[in-house]
Amino acid sequence: MKILMVYPGYPDTFWSFRHALKFISKKAAFPPLGLLTVASLLPEAWEKKLVDMNTDTLSVRDIQWADYVFISAMTIQRESAKDVIARCRKEGTPVVAGGPLFTAEYEKFEGVDHFVLNEAELTLPAFLEDLGNGCARHLYTSSNFPDITGTPIPAWELVDMSKYSSMCIQYSRGCPFDCEFCSIVAMNGHVPRTKDTEQLLAEMEALYRAGWRSNVFIVDDNFIGNKKKLKGSVLPALAAWLQLKRHPFAFTTEASINISDDDELIRLMVQADFTTVFVGIETTSDESLAECGKFQNKGRDMVTAVQKLHRSGLQVQAGFIVGFDNDGVSVFENIISFIQETGIVTAMVGLLNAPSDTRLYRRLKKEGRILADMSGDNTDWSMNFTPKMDRNQLIDGYHRIINTIYSNNSYYERVRTFLSQYEPGRAAGIELKPRESVQALFKAFWILGIRERGRRNYWKLLAGTALKRPRLLPLSITLAIYGYHFRKVIAGYGAAASR
Repeated sequence: MKILMVYPGYPDTFWSFRHALKFISKKAAFPPLGLLTVASLLPEAWEKKLVDMNTDTLSVRDIQWADYVFISAMTIQRESAKDVIARCRKEGTPVVAGGPLFTAEYEKFEGVDHFVLNEAELTLPAFLEDLGNGCARHLYTSSNFPDITGTPIPAWELVDMSKYSSMCIQYSRGCPFDCEFCSIVAMNGHVPRTKDTEQLLAEMEALYRAGWRSNVFIVDDNFIGNKKKLKGSVLPALAAWLQLKRHPFAFTTEASINISDDDELIRLMVQADFTTVFVGIETTSDESLAECGKFQNKGRDMVTAVQKLHRSGLQVQAGFIVGFDNDGVSVFENIISFIQETGIVTAMVGLLNAPSDTRLYRRLKKEGRILADMSGDNTDWSMNFTPKMDRNQLIDGYHRIINTIYSNNSYYERVRTFLSQYEPGRAAGIELKPRESVQALFKAFWILGIRERGRRNYWKLLAGTALKRPRLLPLSITLAIYGYHFRKVIAGYGAAASR
């Protein structure tokens, strides 16, 4: 068999970091880990090729070469996925589809020959057996959750690593919490399933042998779901491996805010070269937190929790949501004040949407409030349900948040606040390779320091950091570049809205 693995394109969003990646001549932030793992589950003798449409162009010749096209996608990639399916159908190449988008709404896609849904460790073997016997079905699904200790190392040989700013690894699946708006529990279960320590180290070793020496994103939706195993085995073993290899990686991951309650866990993560953690803060309103079932955040001093993580060596990136039923008009200014006070530089604020496989969707559908499918991009000013707050008032308030926090003045003020709190660990300085650092420095000098309006803020940041905290100068430049990306995305949304 000749198998073409296709990852559809992403639109330009906060999460794409597309405008920031240009400073270091990268095309995408992360490779498609799911497809690379599926590639390793396929028979070794089969020929495999990967086309990530975020880094390369999918050609007619690619499609004609393949016996089958395997496609996986997130909701935000829906339109690109539809285009890929149509192109394959035109060329007569069968399509096998899986991943979060198709698992949630496979019945809405025409032209797919075989759906292999849920987790591939359970559903792919049955498909491959039927395919070999000439009786492959249209749909393969499972309500069970597999043990992932047998999941193979991703097929890194299919990837041109030079096109990405970070590699990625998965350690666990599932989340112990059950937020109403989140589809993770429906997709991956309520009980976190983890890989063995030796298995995780083998994946690190594979990346190392492939030549990677930079950032690694551990893609778990909640890395700290099993804190006991992390503290007792995984993090100490990872720290020892990193020391043996002279610290080739710096890690980013996602975690719930209760990480701030565990000093030992924080210390072990920093020792294991974790530099950044994404946290779902969502809102400053306890009423809205109770509404969505995010009780791990409710009644907590979130400002103190965030600042503690910064002082401990973990930069907090955070997600925020507006549009809960209990949101009042004060929520917009409260979120702005919180973001500025805490120094959360990368603050992803979006409008609430209801994924089709969530408790929120089921509740809103029962109430007759669902309007459409969600776009998957909660920063594109769209909502797929009727909010309790006046819709125009909500949209205006959301605009006010993002236009304020990503304005030139507010953004640089927030970077300075963060840098004044941050006590970096050992890995904080390895974000870029030397050549990339020089390249980013000169592009930032020209674009941010000369060409862009508000350039005084850029020079003020660099001068203050060089005088007070010179070790953080490379990080300050990186964060300034992030700000440029966020401003470009907001400008693009504004132009689209005006049309």
